[in-house]
Amino acid sequence: MRLYSGTSSQFVEDAFRNQIAGKLKSAFFDYFRYYPSPSEVHSWQNSLRAISQVFSHADLTDHGILLEYQLPLSSKRLDCMITGHDAQSRDSAVIIELKQWEKSEVADAEREVLSWVGGAKREVLHPSVQVNQYQEYLQDTHTAFYEGNNPVRLSSCSYLHNYTPFPGDPIFAAKFDTVLRQSPAFTADDVDELSQFLQQRLINGNGQEVLSRIEESKYRPSKKLMEHVGNVIAGLPEYVLLDEQLVVYDKIVAVAKKGFHDRRKTVLIIKGGPGTGKSVIALRVMGELLLQGYNVHYATGSRAFTTTLRKIIGTRGSAQLKYFNSYTAAVHDVVDVLIADEAHRIRKTSQSRFIRKEDRTDTPQISELLTASKMSVFFIDDKQIVRPDEIGSVQYIREYAEKHNYRVLEYKLEAQFRCNGSEAFVNWINNTLDIERTANVLWNGTEGFDFQIFDSPLSLENSIKEKAQQGYSARMTAGFCWPWTKGLNPDGTLVEDVQIGDYKRPWNARPEAAHLPPNIPRSNLWAYDSNGINQVGCIYTAQGFEFDYVGIIFGNDLVYDLDQAAWEADKNHSYDNVVKRSKDAFLDLVKNTYRVLLSRGLKGCYVYFTDKDTERFFRSRMETR
Repeated sequence: MRLYSGTSSQFVEDAFRNQIAGKLKSAFFDYFRYYPSPSEVHSWQNSLRAISQVFSHADLTDHGILLEYQLPLSSKRLDCMITGHDAQSRDSAVIIELKQWEKSEVADAEREVLSWVGGAKREVLHPSVQVNQYQEYLQDTHTAFYEGNNPVRLSSCSYLHNYTPFPGDPIFAAKFDTVLRQSPAFTADDVDELSQFLQQRLINGNGQEVLSRIEESKYRPSKKLMEHVGNVIAGLPEYVLLDEQLVVYDKIVAVAKKGFHDRRKTVLIIKGGPGTGKSVIALRVMGELLLQGYNVHYATGSRAFTTTLRKIIGTRGSAQLKYFNSYTAAVHDVVDVLIADEAHRIRKTSQSRFIRKEDRTDTPQISELLTASKMSVFFIDDKQIVRPDEIGSVQYIREYAEKHNYRVLEYKLEAQFRCNGSEAFVNWINNTLDIERTANVLWNGTEGFDFQIFDSPLSLENSIKEKAQQGYSARMTAGFCWPWTKGLNPDGTLVEDVQIGDYKRPWNARPEAAHLPPNIPRSNLWAYDSNGINQVGCIYTAQGFEFDYVGIIFGNDLVYDLDQAAWEADKNHSYDNVVKRSKDAFLDLVKNTYRVLLSRGLKGCYVYFTDKDTERFFRSRMETR
C-alpha cells in the first residue's frame, strides 16, 4: 500500500501548487475509510514541500516517487522513497525519513533521543536509526531488493528540515556514529549535502522503471535473513529440547514439510500446561524450518514476550517475530508456516481501542492467521486465559479449522520441565485453586521443588533478592490488587503503588512510561533486564516467562472462605479494569492469573498471602508447613 506514486517532476509540481497534502488525504481516506488527523496533514504539507525543493535543487526530475509506502506485513509507513539509476546504471532507491523537529535532548536509552512529539516530550528513535531499520527490513523481506542479478540498491537517510544543530547536539552524539555513517542525518543547512547524497545514488534517472519493479515485487524473507534468525535460535542453549519435546518437534517439522505441498491447509494444535516447553519447541521449529528455506513467522499476543525475543535474537529478526494482530491486511498464504505461541491469547478480532471506529471490521483474528499461512501451528494452554477478550481455546481453533475443511492434528505435551520437573506441584496448584481435580491433594515437597510461604512481603522479597545475588534469575510478582499510577515521581522514580503496611514497592513501569532512568527497565523488558528485580511484576509482564525463583504476593482479589469451603473473587480488591468488566468469568480469570504466577518458577516459588484464611487453606494442604 502507498498513498502516492508517480514521477519526481509531477511530485514537485504537486508540492509547488500545494496539492500534495490534499492528494495524500484523499488517498488515505480511500484506503482506510477515515481521514488522517489535521496534524498529519500539516506534517505532509511542510515536510513534503521541503523535500520537493531539495529534489528541484538536485535536478532529480526523471525519478520515481513513493510516499507513505507501507512496509509489507507491518503497520509502519515510509515517508518518502525516490528511485532511479546510479552512475553505473544500476537500479537504485533511497528512503528518506522526514522530521519537523526543531530541537532534541539526550535520552539514556541506546537508540533514542528526546523530542517534542504528539504534544509532549517523548523518547523516540533517532531518525537515522528509524530509517536504517526500514532499509534493513526491505532488504530482508522484499524481493526487489535482494533477488536476481541486479537487485535494487537501497540507501537511506533522514532530513530534519527545520532543525539547526548546536555544539554537543544529541542527534550527532558519538553513540550514533555508526548508524549516521550508514544512514546520514541532514538538517536545515544541509541542502547541498543532501542533494549530493541523492545525486551520487540516483544521477541517471529513469526512475519509473525502478519504481514499477518495486511495486510489482513480492514480500518474502531473503535466504540470508532466514539463515540469520535460524542460526541465532539454534545457537541459544536455553532452547535445547528433551524427551517428548523432541518427539513433538520432529512431528511438527515432518508435517510442515509434507503439508507445505498439500493443497489442503493443515492446522496443528499442541496442548500443554505451564512448563511443558511449548515456547522452546515453537522457537526451535521456527529456527529449523527457516534454515531449510521455509518462510516461518512466530506470532504471539504478548508484547512483553515478543519484545524480549527481539532483544535476544536482534532487531533484524523482528521481521519474522509478529503479533496476532499483524495479519489484518496479509496476502493469502503469504507465510509458509505460522507458529502461534500462547494461542490462548487469540482474541475475537484484531481491532482495538486505538483503531478508528470507521476502520474496524468483524473479521475473526483466527481467520486472519489461517488465511495468511499455508500451515499453522498453535501452542496452547486453555487454563492460561487471563482476560475476558482472550477467546483462544483448543475447541475454538479446532471447530473453526474443521468448519473450513482444514486438516487438524493434535498433540499433547505432558512432561514437566519447569518447577524442577515436578508435575506434582503443578497438579497440586490446579487442585488447590479448584481449577482441575488431580491426584495431588497434598504437597509434600519431596520432588526437590522449593515452595515456601512467608510471614511478610519484606521477608519474601529479601529471599528473592538473595537468590538473584547468588546468580539465579528471580522476580517479584503480585496479583493486580493495587493501583498502577500513570506518571512518575518528581525525581523520575516509579510510584510505590504496591503497599502492605510499611512495605511499599513500585509496579514495573507502565508500557507508555517515558523518561525512565537507566536503572528502570521498560515494561516489555522487565522480565529480561536484571534491574527488573527492583519492581513488582504483574500478570501481563510475567506471563510467558520463567525464572529460577518467583515470588508472589497473593492478594485479596482471590480468597478462600473456610466456612463455605469455596474460593471467592472480590472485584473491590482488583485494579484490573478489563478483567473486572467480565461477569461470570471473573472468578475463573483470577484463578488462572494466580495459576500462571505460581507456575513461573524453575527451582522455587515463594508466596506471601495478604489474606490469612487463604494462607491457612494452603498450609492445610501441605504435609510440611
